[in-house]
Amino acid sequence: MKRREFIALAAGTLAAPAFIRNASAASKELRLLTWEGYADEQWVKAFEAKTGSTVSVSYTGSVDEIFAKMTASDGADFDVVAIETSSYKRLTQEALIQPLDLAKLPSASNLMPAFKSVAAIVFDGKTYAAPFAWGSIPLIYNADTFKAAPDSWEILWDPRYKGKIIVMDDANNAIVTAALTLGIKDPFNLSEADFAAIKAKLLAQKANVASYYAGFDDGVSIFAQGGIDLMMSMGEPQAPMLTKQGVNVGLTVPKEGAIGWIDCWTISKGARDIDLAHAWIDAMLEKEVGTYISEKTGYGNTTDAVANEKIGLTYSDKLVFLRAPEDFARRIEVWNEIKATPVQQ
Repeated sequence: MKRREFIALAAGTLAAPAFIRNASAASKELRLLTWEGYADEQWVKAFEAKTGSTVSVSYTGSVDEIFAKMTASDGADFDVVAIETSSYKRLTQEALIQPLDLAKLPSASNLMPAFKSVAAIVFDGKTYAAPFAWGSIPLIYNADTFKAAPDSWEILWDPRYKGKIIVMDDANNAIVTAALTLGIKDPFNLSEADFAAIKAKLLAQKANVASYYAGFDDGVSIFAQGGIDLMMSMGEPQAPMLTKQGVNVGLTVPKEGAIGWIDCWTISKGARDIDLAHAWIDAMLEKEVGTYISEKTGYGNTTDAVANEKIGLTYSDKLVFLRAPEDFARRIEVWNEIKATPVQQ
């Protein structure tokens, strides 16, 4: 199961905001670079009908691919791009995107407070993207073992659960979560002392870890086989996946907070029609779109709080949204050292 698996949006759900209704009726092309599910055919046709435009969609399978395609043409091959928050520092440093004109995004008024000022997409006082969908890296627990949700990540270090814990095999997420547990103020800009403390913390955790897992299905499969009480999860979908397999689980964001991700829309440096690009982003900030995202996919949306509440995603204000780390290669090196170190008995 992949995070980007969205269900098709019915064309009738898109209301035409004022900015789109005022767009030129002349034939124009909008070129999107996005993930599967973020530009459904019926969704695209509704936008085309409202703007008199033609939408050309290129799908991507990874962040690396997005950067490769953008750098190959210096951004000239695309108008609008969808990518998550930790990528914006690099995008702006390489001058591949441009700031948004917020006056052309009246639907931005629909954004919930947690998404009105996301630090990872603001540089030199300019906003470079519009938050669209979100989720987290929460703690999933065996509800037969825990009658109340654990309130701290420290539970993963509790010796009572030795051999009953699984953790995702992801350098950045493991290090950021350990940093949050240790109370480190900025988990994306670590000092040498921070790295040392985090490495020691994660080495201490190893005695409790039954397995490091890779992928949604892998984590669910290991948990469902039995004997596991706690999982540093990859995201919200793992909880219903386990429920479908008959496992009684709960999901929680501990008091220290948790990692959050946000997919955002941005405008390429090489956009040919700036107004049309803004019109697309404005349409994506309509409340009807936000409602659809939460109801049909189980992920958080950025514009409809009621839809989020209906599926239990009420904790966006407790999340630390991903930003570009100080040295990603260093984090991978530290994580590999941790995994290679024998468990201390």
